[in-house]
Amino acid sequence: MLAFCRRYAHIRQAMNEAAVTQPESDRHAHWESVYGSKAPDQVSWFQARPDVSLDLINKLDLGVEASILDVGGGASTLVDYLLAEGRTSLAVLDLSEAALAHARTRLRDKSGRVSWIAADVTSWMPEAAVDVWHDRAVLHFLTDQSDREGYARALHSALKPGGWAIIAGFAPGGPQKCSGLDIVQHDADSLQALLGEEFALTRTRDDVHRTPWGAEQSFRYHCFRRLSTNDANAELDLPQLGL
Repeated sequence: MLAFCRRYAHIRQAMNEAAVTQPESDRHAHWESVYGSKAPDQVSWFQARPDVSLDLINKLDLGVEASILDVGGGASTLVDYLLAEGRTSLAVLDLSEAALAHARTRLRDKSGRVSWIAADVTSWMPEAAVDVWHDRAVLHFLTDQSDREGYARALHSALKPGGWAIIAGFAPGGPQKCSGLDIVQHDADSLQALLGEEFALTRTRDDVHRTPWGAEQSFRYHCFRRLSTNDANAELDLPQLGL
């Protein structure tokens, strides 16, 4: 397992309790309550198999050794399928220890092949860089600009030059709340403004998610490439991630 994974062999509490702001504390309490009281397949965002995420990651054509960070992955099954593909450098970050515990229990002995990070991404300080940053619905919960800026700082610190950021959330025109919380519907322009000019959008992809009780929710996925020094000096030939 690569050095990235070795650094997080056990769940690491990355928040400095003395420095936690009230919004962070509120977020933590909310998600601990959600995952402490509900099974993972009883929340609206549950996916038995995260088809779109898997498709987008695999179309990046990265080797099995590429490091992938699932931000807000919590109890998601994405890590299960990535492990089944033979990937060797995986990490899951989530604010909720209870969510991470669900995934670790589900994976049993395979959980030791994953780095588990308990942290609020808005104040997280990465200790190693990754090739892929995947976020299916964390950013859209960050309604305060300062929190979005903290998210962007973490992404910039964690993602290698030439790496990929896949960011998804409710699409414009979709739901305006999730888990009882207000959300922000992002589009390509708002994400580009947040990430900055060193990120190039390669594709957006829309998807209709069906909740466990049959409701439909419109999601939009955005895939960005972080430009490397070579990219800045040459015409880009970025792969197009097909629908």
